[in-house]
Amino acid sequence: MTDEPTTEPTSRVVNGLATATRIVALGRENPAPGAQVGAPLVLTSTFHADGPVNYARGGNPTWSAFEEALGSLEGGDALVLASGMAAVTAALSLLPHGGTVVVPDAAYNGVMATVGDLEAAGAATVRRVDVTDTAAVVAALPGADLLWLESPTNPLLELADLPALAAAARAHGVLTVVDNTFATPLLQRPLEAGVDVIVHSATKYLSGHSDVLLGAVVTARGERGAGLHERLRRHRQLGGGIAGPMETWLALRGLRTLHLRLERACASAADLAGRLEGHPAVTRVRYPGFGAIVSIEVTGGAAGAERVAASTRVWVHATSLGGVESLLERRRRQPNEPEKVPESLLRLSVGIEDVDDLWHDLSGALDEAAGGA
Repeated sequence: MTDEPTTEPTSRVVNGLATATRIVALGRENPAPGAQVGAPLVLTSTFHADGPVNYARGGNPTWSAFEEALGSLEGGDALVLASGMAAVTAALSLLPHGGTVVVPDAAYNGVMATVGDLEAAGAATVRRVDVTDTAAVVAALPGADLLWLESPTNPLLELADLPALAAAARAHGVLTVVDNTFATPLLQRPLEAGVDVIVHSATKYLSGHSDVLLGAVVTARGERGAGLHERLRRHRQLGGGIAGPMETWLALRGLRTLHLRLERACASAADLAGRLEGHPAVTRVRYPGFGAIVSIEVTGGAAGAERVAASTRVWVHATSLGGVESLLERRRRQPNEPEKVPESLLRLSVGIEDVDDLWHDLSGALDEAAGGA
């Protein structure tokens, strides 16, 4: 990538303003005497004729505000959708019927299930690869139509060489999609690496408060992404996977504090990863060196991991991630989770609580589970 992933949110300056400043200001209307400061929440299904939008399935000013903000942060053009999976299926709609998609051998289980269903129906050929093996991914590209990547992957936190893979995909005429949910545009910007489409579950870090279901796709600006953007916009409008204005407004409000939330969560994740390395009940720590997700493998197999998850008081035993509260979950309890994911793996989504409270709670649960093994 142009900018390597960092352990803390970047403060790169654009147009004279740092990211931390821009994230507060983006998506607001032009100031005028008496005008509201915040972006509007527009609740309507229809609009007066002869304007830019005549029906709410085609657009909404609240969508536009969120899309402007996210698009600016990613350096592209954003479209908001009803959920992360709506964004996934929109991006996968770019795959021609009967086409070939190259995917990680372990990634978000909703993606894995969806491409598996396409494969079972004869609608796609699926090539599964280890994304950490750049040569193997490149070898899978000839004749493919779409390369789907996560970096870090969910939940193994494996890293892909995005610039090398995007360049190889472009050389083979293959579209590249990257799920940037874990990193957010504050830690990496895949479009700068030559990626064609970014997918977000805005439910997670972007909205940040575990109270919204929302997704987004982002395409490159200009001629490079214009055709893709229009295809995705048409998919949203005709497919009906549109976002609610209230959910979008809440996500935009949450986005305002992403820089602060992520800064705290990333610092705590790095701290906890170091402490976990020395715990006798932890057999492996998976931490890519940035971000706020840490995955650990614990003694006692699946039962040991379940005991840890059931024994915490500060950490919340629940699925999802990216909220202000710290969450943990044994991922193999979820249907469709790839077999590559160890039975004893716990995915930790580090929130914004005091890091010592998080450590005492988690280490105590690990001690208790180890004692009961």
